[in-house]
This record gives sequence, C-alpha cells and structure tokens, in this order.
Amino acid sequence: MRKLLPVLLLLMVSLPLTASEGDQTVAGRIDAALEPVVENIESVLFWDPVAALGFDVGARVPLVVLWLLLGGVYFTFKMNFINIRGFRHAITFVRGKYSRPGDSGEVSSFQALATALSATVGLGNIAGVAIAVSIGGPGATFWMIMAGFFGMTLKFAECTLAMKYRKIDENGVVSGGPMYYLRDALGRKKGFRFIGKVLALFFAVMIVMASLGGGNMFQANQAFSQMVYMFPPLAPYGFHFGLILAFLVGIVIIGGIRSIARVTSKIVPFMAVLYVFTSLVIIAINIADIGYVFKLIIGGAFSPDSIRGGIIGVLIVGIQRGTFSSEAGVGSAAIAHSAARVKEPVSEGMVALLEPFIDTVVICTMTSMVIIFTGLHLNPEGLEGTQLTSAAFATVFPWYPYLLGIAILLFAFSTMISWSYYGLKGFDFLTGRFSEKVFRSKKVSTFFYQLVFLFFIVIGASSGMGSVIDFSDMMLLTLAFPNVAGLLILAPEISKEMKSYMKKLKSGEITRYK
Repeated sequence: MRKLLPVLLLLMVSLPLTASEGDQTVAGRIDAALEPVVENIESVLFWDPVAALGFDVGARVPLVVLWLLLGGVYFTFKMNFINIRGFRHAITFVRGKYSRPGDSGEVSSFQALATALSATVGLGNIAGVAIAVSIGGPGATFWMIMAGFFGMTLKFAECTLAMKYRKIDENGVVSGGPMYYLRDALGRKKGFRFIGKVLALFFAVMIVMASLGGGNMFQANQAFSQMVYMFPPLAPYGFHFGLILAFLVGIVIIGGIRSIARVTSKIVPFMAVLYVFTSLVIIAINIADIGYVFKLIIGGAFSPDSIRGGIIGVLIVGIQRGTFSSEAGVGSAAIAHSAARVKEPVSEGMVALLEPFIDTVVICTMTSMVIIFTGLHLNPEGLEGTQLTSAAFATVFPWYPYLLGIAILLFAFSTMISWSYYGLKGFDFLTGRFSEKVFRSKKVSTFFYQLVFLFFIVIGASSGMGSVIDFSDMMLLTLAFPNVAGLLILAPEISKEMKSYMKKLKSGEITRYK
C-alpha cells in the first residue's frame, strides 16, 4: 500500500488542478506561457548555418541535425567502424554469453537494452517515418538508414562513458549518464572542470524537462488521440483516461529501475516482434515489387524530385527523422545502460550500438517499405503521422488500425516508464544532496518527482498543448549539444578504452561464461 501512496495522492490533487476555470486550464496557461519560449528556442535549434554562410542548397539545414550528423560520422571513423566490427560481439554479449555472476549493477544488459529501446521504439517509428516519407519521398528511407548506421557509434561512445563514470551507493543503487561523465571526466582534464560542471547541470535540467514533456505528456496525449480516433465517443474523457494511465505507470515506476526493466523486457520484444511480423507479411505479399521499391528508395535518395528540395532536402528529412527516432547523441539511453550488471564499460557500449540498428535500420525501414509498397507514400488523401501508417497497413489488414491503437498504447506506456527513470536520475543529480542534507534521505526528492511526473500524465491526456509538446521535444534535442560536445572532447579516452577492450577480447582475457 505504501508503494501506491504517490498514485493515490495524484488522484486527490489532479482533479482541482486540472479543472477548468473558464477557458483557462492549468495546461492552457502553461501552453500560452511557453509559446514565446518555443519560438526563441526553435530559432536556435533550427537555425540554418549553411544559409547563414550565403549558400543555397535548396533546403533548410537545421543546426541540431547537422551537429548530430557530424558527431555520428566523426565517431564512426574515429572508432574505426566499431558499429560493424563489434556487431556480432554485441549480439553475443546481450544474449548473456559473457555475463559474469557478481558484477555490480541493477539489471542485465538485455534489460538495459530493452529499457532504452522502450524509450525510442514508439511514435517515432510510426508517425515519424510516415512524415519523412510523405515529405521526402521514398528516398528519405535511405537517409534514415544512414542516420541509424552512424548513430550506432554515438550510442556506443556515450554508453561506454556512462558505464565508466557511474556511481553506485551503499544500497547498490546506480546513478549514471551524461551528467556524471560530463562533470567527472571533463573535471579531470585541465581547463575543462568548470565547463564540465556547467554542461552537466545544463544536461540534468534539460533531461528533467524532456521527461515531463516528450517522455510523458506527448505520449499520453497521442495515446488518447489514437483511442479517440478508434472510439470517438471517448473524446470528452481525456482526464479519466489520464488518471487510469497515471495509476498504471505509477505502479511500475515506484519500484525503480528493476521494476521498469522487468516490464520493458517483456513489452519491448512483444511490440517489436508483433510490428515487424505484420510488416514482413505485407512485404511478403508484395515481394514481386521489391525491386521496384528499392529502385524508388535508392533513386529517390540521390536524384529526388526538385519539388522535394533536391537531394539535400531529402537527405535532411531522412537524417532528421532517423536521428530523432533513435535518440543517438542525445544521451538518454546512457542513463539506462549505466545500470547494467557489467564490469567492462565497453561491453555495455557494444550492447548499446544495437539500439539504432533495431530502432531505425530495422523497424523504421519496415514501416517505410510498407507505406511505399501500398502506394501511400504519394499520400493522396493528405494523411498525417500515425493515420498514414495506419492507412497503409489497413490496405492489407482492415483490422490493423485497432492493433495499431494497442501498439501505440504499449509504446506510450513503455516510453513513459523509461523516461520517468531518466528524469528521476536528472532530478536526483540536481536535488539528491539537498534532499539528503535536509530530509536525510533521497526518497523525498524521488517521491516529489514521481508525483509531478504522474500529474503531468493527466495534463497530457486531457489537453491539447501544442507549445508544451513543441517545448518538450526541443528540450530533447537540446540535450545533444552538451552531450556531443563532451563526447568530442573525450573521444581520445573512449578510443583508448575501446582498443584496450578489443585487445583483451582477442587475447581471451575477457572470458565467455556460457
């Protein structure tokens, strides 16, 4: 009963806080207040440095996309294509063949992978791909694959450092992620101590904001929207849907990373297999057209119609959606992987590089191919996001929109429980010591964050908050700046760790246990 206390408190405080006051709700006031902030942040994140230099490439080149792309390409070459060389070992490791009993940590490598994937496999694969293909054409698929390919090395780099600089307290509770390696690893470098602290604090604040928005309200909002799309009479009951969803999320997140990992390690494989299986069935039905589809993808990538902004326009659309889908370079997944029961930091980095491959190279490509096979990449009805994907599957399976509705609910649920952990670790980094000093326990700050997180689920489900959702998405993208900057500075250290690990692996010093 004590574990359900935050959820019960939520039920008591949510009703008066979300009740309407004329045309103004809590969510409405927040939305209005954030609108000018969103415009200012957008002007920075999506600033076009290429156009600023006087070059016209036929399309907008957002700064944040360019930053993540350059980071991925740099690390792929710097690490000598570890995303290819280490792929087989990563699969072997995640299967538990190198798991050594007694290693420090809270979850297995597979559970850490499932937790991280549960935060990325979701609406980006369903709605994001549909947006990319409808705007950039079939050619955007190729560039999404490239984004996933280069993103694999970024995930490897950030998760390797997260494992190396994680903290484990006397109770065995792990805390890790970019805020720790930005502070501690850069703190060891002459002249970077202050910069490291600033970047770490900035990252921690942004991860909390992103967890309450894109990892929470957006998921609840889209989940309820899909329910209304399937069952229109539910439209007036967003508040009640939010309460039920918050209660279910609360039951899981109060148990910590172990509880979250247990749930995600079951949901994620189920979601992935179900989604990939139905995609493969549609591809198999249309297998005779496979050559034509690949011709559209490759041809569209390198000689796209001028109406789509030329080759640069298609490249940017594909890279942008692929990058946003995998979250490579953002640093969020490093928080989950730092909790793994692994001795060697590089081992978990190897496991992490599988994420963009599964999320972007496999699942996003499957979605894109289904849309192209069914001819809906032309989007004659002007459908958007999940509706376009749903319509593509419905051409073969009329009942698929209902299955997709269930999938979106599961995606949203798993994303929220994973992001609650990310946000909690950021909040703990900011307030944990204060809570211990004043209340002699971190449980107070943990309880406060979890209560706020659950409350925001109710707001997300019961409101249409355009500016709030845009703001939270931008918080997620903003994480890339401090994280990739720190990774670039620490690249020699990551490379050294990787070379040492590969040498141990080759010599047999790293032993298989199964």
